[in-house]
Amino acid sequence: MKRIAIIGAGMAGLTLANELKAFADVQVYEKSRDYGGRMATRCRNNYQFDHGAQFFIAKTPAFKEFLKPFIQKNLVARWDARFVELTGNDVTYRWTWTDEVPHYAAAPSMNSLGEAMAKDLPVQLETHINEIKKNGQQWQLIDIEGKVLGSYEWVILAIPAKQVIELVPDECKFNKDVAEKNMSACYSLMLGFKEALPLEWDAALVKETNISWVCNNHSKPGRANRYSLLIHSTNQWAEENIELDNEVVTKFLIQETSAVIKQDVSVAEHIDLHRWRYANIQKQYGDRSFIDNSNRLAAIGDWCIKGRIESAFLSALDGATKLKQLL
Repeated sequence: MKRIAIIGAGMAGLTLANELKAFADVQVYEKSRDYGGRMATRCRNNYQFDHGAQFFIAKTPAFKEFLKPFIQKNLVARWDARFVELTGNDVTYRWTWTDEVPHYAAAPSMNSLGEAMAKDLPVQLETHINEIKKNGQQWQLIDIEGKVLGSYEWVILAIPAKQVIELVPDECKFNKDVAEKNMSACYSLMLGFKEALPLEWDAALVKETNISWVCNNHSKPGRANRYSLLIHSTNQWAEENIELDNEVVTKFLIQETSAVIKQDVSVAEHIDLHRWRYANIQKQYGDRSFIDNSNRLAAIGDWCIKGRIESAFLSALDGATKLKQLL
């Protein structure tokens, strides 16, 4: 069987690896310390925060079928949140999520789904691929320290579009198309409190401010009881302030959040911040995955379709269908 390297252990990379493991010798590399990509969870001082993707909805039959065994094992569960829309700091819409349009979260943390998907896969974590280099008919993967990690017939990149362009050679046939995929940044503010705040909702979509989302992370299924708030900045504000010092960003987002929810969140016992340089993308049209058969390179990800977990899954399925015909 051909040897395939997959760079990225998020939803796209893990889905593709599971699809191809019967057809090829697959090895997955991931630069972070855990599986899941933006299905990310941070645990600090007994507080838990899903600081990347907040939930997911299953619209397609394929994704619904994929989720079934995880739902049966309680690794994915419905999040029946008390949802509101806020315009400024005024509630303009209320809705409790139900099985009519199920909103799902992995349990007991968002990265639990990635861990389950990676169970039977060879995944090397905390490995930053810095270069891919052609050596005859194979690709060598070289890490950030200059170490050659192995040689592969195919390399599939399941990472943000800009990072794809940084790795693939100029002669790659999908270079131009991928370069046009512009992902937006986002900041995640994580706040842990000794006492619960008197909010009458679990999740809020926020408009006309510099934050876009606030949720009680502990309200998700299977979470610990310690009161934790997760706040996302707007993509626009993050893009305009992506190089700001973390302390400045944190102070600003705390002020914005306090104004929006009419509570002083600066009293939080635990405060943390994460910068996502590549967080989201608007709906895309065209190829759902990119294959360069002559160079034996491929690229997949939610950025091929839309910045959603289901999009990452569908991009991987599309890539797997194409690659199975070439292996």
